Amino acid sequence: MMNQIELSVPYDNGYEPDEYMMQEEEWDRDLLLDPAWEKQQRKTFTAWCNSHLRKAGTQIENIEEDFRNGLKLMLLLEVISGERLPKPDRGKMRFHKIANVNKALDFITSKGVKLVSIGAEEIVDGNVKMTLGMIWTIILRFAIQDISVEETSAKEGLLLWCQRKTAPYRNVNVQNFHVSWKDGLALCALIHRHRPDLIDYAKLNKDDPLGNLNLAFDIAEKHLDIPKMLDAEDILSTPKPDERAIMTYVSCFYHAFAGAEQVLGFARARLSTSAIFLSISTFCSYCVSLPQAETAANRICKVLGVNQENEKLMEDYERLASELLEWIRRTIPWLENRVPEKTMSEMQRKLEDFRDYRRMHKPPKVQEKCQLEISFNTLQTKLRISNRPAFMPSEGKMVSDIASAWQGLEQVEKGYEEWLLTEIRRLERLDHLAEKFRQKATNHETWAAGKEEMLTRKDYESASLMEVRALLRKHEAFESDLSAHQDRVEQIAAIAQELNELDYHDVASVNQRCQSICDLWDQLGTLTQKRREALERTEKLLETVEQLFLEYTKRSAPFNNWMEGAMEDLQDMFIVHTTEEVQTLIAAHEQFKATLPEADGERQAILGIQQEVLKIFQNYGIRGDLTNPYSTITTEEIAIKWDKVKKLVPQRDSALQEELARQHANERLRRQFAAQANLIGPWIQARMEEIGRCSMAVGGTLEDQMTQLKQYEHVIISYKPNIDRLEGDHQLIQESLIFDNKHTNYTMEHIRVGWELLLTTIARTINEIETQILTRDAKGISQEQMNEFRSSFNHFDRKKNGAMDSDDFRACLISMGYDLGEVEFARIMMLVDSNASGVVSFQSFIDFMTRETADTDTAEQVIASFRILATDKPYILADELRRELPPDQAEYCISRMPPYAGPGALPGALDYTAFSTALYGESDL
Repeated sequence: MMNQIELSVPYDNGYEPDEYMMQEEEWDRDLLLDPAWEKQQRKTFTAWCNSHLRKAGTQIENIEEDFRNGLKLMLLLEVISGERLPKPDRGKMRFHKIANVNKALDFITSKGVKLVSIGAEEIVDGNVKMTLGMIWTIILRFAIQDISVEETSAKEGLLLWCQRKTAPYRNVNVQNFHVSWKDGLALCALIHRHRPDLIDYAKLNKDDPLGNLNLAFDIAEKHLDIPKMLDAEDILSTPKPDERAIMTYVSCFYHAFAGAEQVLGFARARLSTSAIFLSISTFCSYCVSLPQAETAANRICKVLGVNQENEKLMEDYERLASELLEWIRRTIPWLENRVPEKTMSEMQRKLEDFRDYRRMHKPPKVQEKCQLEISFNTLQTKLRISNRPAFMPSEGKMVSDIASAWQGLEQVEKGYEEWLLTEIRRLERLDHLAEKFRQKATNHETWAAGKEEMLTRKDYESASLMEVRALLRKHEAFESDLSAHQDRVEQIAAIAQELNELDYHDVASVNQRCQSICDLWDQLGTLTQKRREALERTEKLLETVEQLFLEYTKRSAPFNNWMEGAMEDLQDMFIVHTTEEVQTLIAAHEQFKATLPEADGERQAILGIQQEVLKIFQNYGIRGDLTNPYSTITTEEIAIKWDKVKKLVPQRDSALQEELARQHANERLRRQFAAQANLIGPWIQARMEEIGRCSMAVGGTLEDQMTQLKQYEHVIISYKPNIDRLEGDHQLIQESLIFDNKHTNYTMEHIRVGWELLLTTIARTINEIETQILTRDAKGISQEQMNEFRSSFNHFDRKKNGAMDSDDFRACLISMGYDLGEVEFARIMMLVDSNASGVVSFQSFIDFMTRETADTDTAEQVIASFRILATDKPYILADELRRELPPDQAEYCISRMPPYAGPGALPGALDYTAFSTALYGESDL
């Protein structure tokens, strides 16, 4: 019994919490889960999660599916940590789920855990491996990491605790968290050590692991509130049970017996202070009764804790329900108030108040209602689990009562919103009509202002004939205008009638104003008729002034149009790109200036007509207005426009000259670029031709060609600064917005492409010559042969592009004495054109000619040699081979030659023909 009295010494193992967690993660982070282990982890981790989630009234069924939206994952962390996490996103989109999972992962990280290769996307996508790894990380942090026994912690501490607790028991040797637990005795020993009343350990049989495991699982679930996280069959069917699953389950025993350990610690303190007063027998009997005291104390604490928690939930429900119902009671009368306002601004304030209610006041209450329902369901579940009677809220505070009150609130709210929108639309219509009435009334009153005074004037009594006719024409125009305003007056009256029907709040002022407009309209009609009669009586007074006014009108209108057109042309913006275009504009401007004297003559003639009218008025004493009734163009307007034309002419001159100077500068840039481009372009072409001639040259050695190509390469590289200068000129052209250049056919893009092609060509040609040198040296070809090959290739390269097409290659072979059929030529083309491009390069031609001219053995030559050794027989004997060939080569042939199967063969005859053919074909030799 002394083994039950243990000392707990705090211990620091040298690792920070996050470092330890990182080590745990590295145990088998990169290993794929064994299917059996994965099954065990699924069941164990699911049961472990549900053992905590049931405290919140929920659970999971599928571990990789139920955590995908992050909601239950956040709830699990809140339950096991006792802390509040940030408010989750309630949306169902993928980014909502990722946000929730990230909040959970951030919380885990804040607890000193380094998450390696676990991301929110994998959890949302239902990645089994990542989900199980994340749950294991949570178990490590919140269920295992804080375990401390003597100088060890976490996994080692849990293992040491198990070893200490099971040390006195037979057939139990806990060394790990896998095979040490397969027979079930270790679990039974843990239970018996703390609750000997639940298991008779002496009756357990080591040869019945299935019974032992199921017994431990059932007792733990029934009496210790540890859910069944493992299947006995799964543990026994695998050679090595999953370590994580076993650790998770065993850690539940540690936490289940933690309360007993605290009671035991208290007992230790009492025992240590009074040990000197107790006899050995009393001490032993105290230790024997200690587990029963532990059990009783744990049971009472557990029952009281559940009861206190349930009572708190009941009080919280009653308080929240009362507050929510009171808020609904206060809100409904406000929503039922349907007294309309008279103005749009007041109704808009009502609408804004309603929107504030929707945005700020109602959402928290929706959350409270939801939380109230969750709390009620959680409370009922806890009461049912703990065998307590169901909770019955106070009268009127049932969930159904709250739902009914909430439904009534929403119905009133919907009706209030519809009334608000309808009333706003009505006021909006009224405001629109009232504003329309005011605008039309104001416009009509503005038009009618002065009309009554005009119609009552007696100006025609002392007017000349021209003035009378002008007054008559104006009066006719006024009559037309008056007739046109008839519809407007009728529209004003119709709008006033509609405002009356819609109960506009200021309808009295509308009616008063409408009546005033109608009275004025009737009066204008009467005065118009009287004035027309008076004007018609004096219509035929004088005609001379009338003709002059008509002439003035006839000539002033075209001249005025000419001046307006001239001002537009002189102020018109222009965009040109060449000096020729600017010079064209300058020439057109000079032509315009040439027409100015003629225009000035027309101007003086028009002004002369007006002077003649003035002379007539002065000579004949005509009283009245000199205004031309037929024209709105005055002499002052003509003078102002003419002065403006004369001012714009020199401004146009200056603008055209400035543009001409700018185009000259652009032309210099074009010529500067063209001068360099016209040199660089041909230079690049010349170097390309030199490289081509050098690569196709027949005389001289390949080394000479290589030397010459290296010199070309040096010259090309030295020419690079010219390209850079041309790039600078091109940049200036682009900055000046010059888009074309008639002085050269080369663009910067052409030069760049040509330069890059030149660099590529010289590098490729040098590589080809190097390859030819290697081929020549490797095959032992003389320089004369190489020159001959080059000469033949150049002769049949009709396109002079460094490659022969198939017809040219056939002609080349025929000229060299080859007797070609279609099959033979196809075989040769496969050798020289393996890519089926249709052309033969010089390198492929060299390789082919090298194979044709080199002195190599063939299968036929070897067969002929064997036939000589066999004295013309179609087979050869082993003795003949040993006699004619060295021993090792003779044995090699004997071991590899197949038996001869032809007619007349002697025993042991070997087929030298098949052997020789295999040497030059596909063979395993």
